[in-house]
Amino acid sequence: LSSPLQTSGYKGSCDYGKSDEREGRSCVRYKCGLLNTIQDVLRVCLSLYNDGEWDFNWCDVGWLRENFGHTYMEEHVRINHFRNHYELTRKNLMVKNLKRYQKNLERDIGRIEASRCDFFPCTFALPSEYHLFVEEFNRSPGSTWIMKPVAKSQGKGIFLFRKLKDIMDWKKVTYIYFNKELLVNHTAKNKPSAHHIDEQKDVAQVENYVAQRYIENPYLINGRKFDLRVYVLVSSYVPLKAWLYRDGFARFSGTRFSLSSIDDKYMHLTNVSVQKTAPDYDPEKGCKWQMQQLRRYLTAKHGREMVETLFKEMDNIFVRSLLSVQNVIINDKHCFELYGYDILLDQNLKPWLIEVNASPSHTPSSQEDYEMKCRLLEDTLNVVDMEGRLTGKEKRVGGYDLMWNDGPVYREDVNLQTSGSSCFTANTHLGCVNDREKQLRQLLKPFPYQKKM
Repeated sequence: LSSPLQTSGYKGSCDYGKSDEREGRSCVRYKCGLLNTIQDVLRVCLSLYNDGEWDFNWCDVGWLRENFGHTYMEEHVRINHFRNHYELTRKNLMVKNLKRYQKNLERDIGRIEASRCDFFPCTFALPSEYHLFVEEFNRSPGSTWIMKPVAKSQGKGIFLFRKLKDIMDWKKVTYIYFNKELLVNHTAKNKPSAHHIDEQKDVAQVENYVAQRYIENPYLINGRKFDLRVYVLVSSYVPLKAWLYRDGFARFSGTRFSLSSIDDKYMHLTNVSVQKTAPDYDPEKGCKWQMQQLRRYLTAKHGREMVETLFKEMDNIFVRSLLSVQNVIINDKHCFELYGYDILLDQNLKPWLIEVNASPSHTPSSQEDYEMKCRLLEDTLNVVDMEGRLTGKEKRVGGYDLMWNDGPVYREDVNLQTSGSSCFTANTHLGCVNDREKQLRQLLKPFPYQKKM
């Protein structure tokens, strides 16, 4: 593929179509701090600088933790994480913030409004809520639960269980706390560094788990379970400004679903990193549907009205989850965040929020997947707008639609059935046609949009 950036007005590795008058530079210096997992896609989207000087940094969360507070950033500089992104992306903190938000809604507005937050499974943080979990577990004997490390991804450390004795081995393992002796027993002379303390905290955090009620009635296609990966870009938390990407995909399990066995990870876990280890995995066939394909399938089977309701309920999940952490995220004008939402549908077409990822994988599993992720990353750069080409009033940039801007964002539709009268609907198009090339040609007229060679 030719570089996607070259197709949207970018000219080569450093001359990006608009001079940088801040310091007389004629380029924007991009830096990628990640290793091979993302570079295969990013290398076609931006130039990678490793000389320590950068205007835009796509880093991993480890680099952020070690360097954010020690790096001076000029007005124009941008970085791809908020400092405490984990308030939404660690499983235990996400549920904690959602529960608090739901409780506040019930207190301030009422139960009906609070009920709109009933989109995450019953979840307990372990070991701190172990006794509460046991009480709930005993209320529904025989039900299936799933254990997940709070800060791991790609299906690592996950297992299903139905009996308390199944987690006894886990419970007996010595739990790694942040040892107070690190601070008590060290003299001032050999007191651990802040970096060492952070490392210890992270080790402790990794050993935390959540116990979550398993969705026993997932929606199946051809007998197989799947979940959805949806991309949401937050360019600001104060005020909250969030964009929803039109493309995404469904990830399928490689084995037909059944509750008769809870030990088959290829049946119950849809992560590509898990599925590709299956003996019969076919890399050509893969295990993904693009979001447009899924939306067409659901519409053909259930009708347009039910599918519209489903996607509106998913919009509600994205907005409510972001609002639940708006007051705790440390907003910074230098930061933005590309979240990967994992959504599971049940047999009633109810969407459930499973988790939110701060560093969603951009490793492609097929040519189609590669092209989609190139478009996603290119449009992320277009929204961040390092070159200052946008007015700030846009409701759409490439494949991104502005869904929240200090309040809901609407599009005006003409209803032909009501004599041409107009109505307002949410400005979201998840799974709809992504005619981004046409839109970008119109949006970036000063920088003529060129077709791929």
